[in-house]
Amino acid sequence: MTSPIVRRTSNQSGQSKKSERANSLLLASRRFAAWAAEIALVVTSGLIPFGLGVYANSRSDLNRVPLNPVLVVTERAIARPLALPVSYGIRNVAWPTNILWTIALLAPVTLSWWQLYLLAKTGTTIPKRWLKVRVINEQGKPPGLGAVVIREGVGRWTVPISIAYLLWRYSFAFPNLGLFTFLSLLMIVGEGIGLPSRRGRRALHDQLAGTYTVDALLATNKQAQSTGDNDEAEEWQEGEELALVQANQSPNLWRRIQQNPNLTLFGVGLTSMTAVLATLIGTQVYIQIQQSQRATKQINSQQFLELVKQLTPNSGATDEQRQSAILAMGGVNDPQSIKFLADLLVSETNPSLLDTIQQALTTVGPQAIPELKNKNQFLVGELESAGSTATKDRELRQGRLQRNQQTINKILSVYSGKMEGVDLSSTQLGQSGTPGSSFFNLVLDNLDLSGVKFKSANLNLASFKGSRFRSPGEDGRWDTYDDIIADLSQAQLQQANLTDANLSRVLMNRIDLSRATLNRANLSNARLYDAKLNSTQLVGADLRNAVLERASLTGADLGDAKLNEANLYAARLGRATAIGTQLSFANLTNTDWQGADLSGAYLDRANLSNANLSATRLTGAVLRSAQMENVNLQNADLSLADLRGANVAGADFKGAILAPSKQDPADQFVQTPDLGSVSAVVQGVDFSQAKNLDAKQLAYLCTQGAIHPRCP
Repeated sequence: MTSPIVRRTSNQSGQSKKSERANSLLLASRRFAAWAAEIALVVTSGLIPFGLGVYANSRSDLNRVPLNPVLVVTERAIARPLALPVSYGIRNVAWPTNILWTIALLAPVTLSWWQLYLLAKTGTTIPKRWLKVRVINEQGKPPGLGAVVIREGVGRWTVPISIAYLLWRYSFAFPNLGLFTFLSLLMIVGEGIGLPSRRGRRALHDQLAGTYTVDALLATNKQAQSTGDNDEAEEWQEGEELALVQANQSPNLWRRIQQNPNLTLFGVGLTSMTAVLATLIGTQVYIQIQQSQRATKQINSQQFLELVKQLTPNSGATDEQRQSAILAMGGVNDPQSIKFLADLLVSETNPSLLDTIQQALTTVGPQAIPELKNKNQFLVGELESAGSTATKDRELRQGRLQRNQQTINKILSVYSGKMEGVDLSSTQLGQSGTPGSSFFNLVLDNLDLSGVKFKSANLNLASFKGSRFRSPGEDGRWDTYDDIIADLSQAQLQQANLTDANLSRVLMNRIDLSRATLNRANLSNARLYDAKLNSTQLVGADLRNAVLERASLTGADLGDAKLNEANLYAARLGRATAIGTQLSFANLTNTDWQGADLSGAYLDRANLSNANLSATRLTGAVLRSAQMENVNLQNADLSLADLRGANVAGADFKGAILAPSKQDPADQFVQTPDLGSVSAVVQGVDFSQAKNLDAKQLAYLCTQGAIHPRCP
């Protein structure tokens, strides 16, 4: 028995089309809402622990530990493609921050994979289930893990973000990260809208994976079939059949491969032949290069042996001939020639030949640095073994070391800006002899020394005025991942002159800059963890966002320096001069400023929790909205200081000067301004939990509008 054919009228057909369009629009909006909810869940799972970690890191009562290596590696991996600057070296955070930031890294990854698993096994994620959206394959079943990885990993994220990245990286927008974010969102949304076709719109990620996004609300109509509601049951059945028909008609990559096996075989064969041909050509080129290198090495060896014969003491060659041979050896630029010249620089005593040897090694350039460094360390060991007594043998060894140092100095001067990767770690280039001995002065003014490794090097009394220890790298843009930055960690630069030097972002952990001059130097974002800056001149220096955690700046001059948002956690600044210094938003928790001069300093919104400001001069300092919990202000001078909005809970004001005493009429030689012009601004500040306020201080606070339980 045949089934009856049901014909629909034109009105029914029109209503059906309108209903389909309405359902399609509703499904599209629910798809977008589900996608937005999925992203929001993943982002929130990372932002919440990250925010808590930032808060914990701002607390001064928590122990600090090095940042988790996993987080450091992740930071660098993200920074490279996004052209972000990376902070190298020691970075300490509060111990809960390490845990919370690790959770912030793992939680989004875990949640993402859980949603992918649900999508593969059930066709829905948690948000899709809420919004009645379902993903199926061509058989109307859940897509499976492989299809989901292609759908989400390749189609939804990799393809659009790769296009956005290429547009951003090779356009005027680079390295603006905000524009890259905008382009990425634009590409992701555009890909999700889908491409028009005869069978309706379908997103690229669905086409790649062979999946379909359907309305899960139709599934509820299955109940209508069992209850006898034929119209609703028929509508659901037609919707399901339509999706399956489209699935079978829609071409995808796997179906095309199955339908055209010959074309696939041809493509595989062509690819294999191309790979074999490329391998043969590459092998031939490699063999030719190796043969050429061996021939060049043999020629250089023969030339080297001939030159060595001329330089032997019994060769009978004149000084002019020996000079020509030395210069020729410098032009060979062979490892054995460089080693021979470095040895000759130590053993030769003829002044004219010594100048020629230095000239030859300078011609070799940075390639001579490793051998000169080895000789430098050997000569330093010899000098130390000779003792501190001034003898002829010691003077001889001192002279050899000086010649070595002079040669390194010349190479660094001549090859300015071409020293990336040069390693001078633990090299003796500064003064460190006994009194009365001759010393070498390293002078490298106005040079580009970016990329040089001076780690643990002795650079005492060196001059680097106007020199640059950082360059923008190949892309020509500052503050990107490929910036070329020198390494000065643990170096000795006592009494060195770095006036106007560019040390931005340079690694200087545990460096010794005692009594050095860094006036107007650029130290922004530099890392000076546990550095020694005792009695250092930093007048007008730029230290914004610099890390000076646990650094020692006792007696340093920070006048007019910029330390906005700098991290000086537990730094020692006793007797420091910081007149007019900008310390807005700086982390000054647990710092020791005892006896320092902070007159006119800008400390607005700075964190001074648990800081020691006893006996400090804070006249005219701006302390608006500063965090001053448990700060020690004993005997501090706060005349004309602006404390509005500051948190002074637990602060110790014993002996602190809020308003100076009135002038003694009998004192005719010293005149002070009116009392109102030098009084601290405390209006609206809550002193309820402040400590050791005497009657005179309370009387002043109450008359100036401060808040305290004893005020009338």
